[in-house]
Amino acid sequence: MKISVITVCYNSADTIQDTISSIASQDYPEVEHIVVDGGSKDDTVAMVNTASSVTRFVSEPDNGIYDAMNKGIAMATGDIVGTLNADDFYIDNTVLSQVAEVFSDLSVDACYADLIYVDAKNTYKIVRYWQSKKYQFGLFKKGWMPAHPTFFVRRYLYDELGNFDLEFKIQSDFELTMRFLEIYRINSIYLPKILVKMRTGGVSNNSLKNILKGNIEAYRACKKNHLLITPLFNLQKILSRLPQFFNRPKSHLK
Repeated sequence: MKISVITVCYNSADTIQDTISSIASQDYPEVEHIVVDGGSKDDTVAMVNTASSVTRFVSEPDNGIYDAMNKGIAMATGDIVGTLNADDFYIDNTVLSQVAEVFSDLSVDACYADLIYVDAKNTYKIVRYWQSKKYQFGLFKKGWMPAHPTFFVRRYLYDELGNFDLEFKIQSDFELTMRFLEIYRINSIYLPKILVKMRTGGVSNNSLKNILKGNIEAYRACKKNHLLITPLFNLQKILSRLPQFFNRPKSHLK
């Protein structure tokens, strides 16, 4: 069973080596690493070109992060597809083995886990702990979603259920996971462990403006998918994130 991991990037020379090394060091043997670059002007392209572990690479202008992810999905040949952006890296070298073990059960369509945000300079400093939960119908109405970099899904489901909706520039990952889990109700498994470290400063949370825009997009995504939500949806979504800034993992992190 092959796992395809898609990395999208743009001018990511400062961080992408950690992402590449993280995937290259996995103890699971059947990994396809696809890098989709938006036409970087720094040393990103040169760094990716010298990485022997990168299976497929394209560098060209795109229409944003989710357009690049859709390109990666189209290139993927694995049975399972996940994403790991150029600011992210796996917690250890067993992550993909754990994912493969979950998907050895043929009834499982998707899995996801926990994530920690770390300081952009000091990746040992935890800023935020995204502890997820077992999916239950109705969670998306409260603004919940799984941490997208931990979300793995069988590739054929993208053909059946659709890719990232480019109408949503910031919250297309919310829309896609909602569509897969809440609307089509695919069978998902929650792994109650941390799989990914994410540096702070991503597009969806790097400014108050983008946070507000993202919440509006999430509301529109619910409406587009005919999900019945209350006018308090955006407030619920914001409030649901607050504990992430105060909770910390109980287990020791290397």
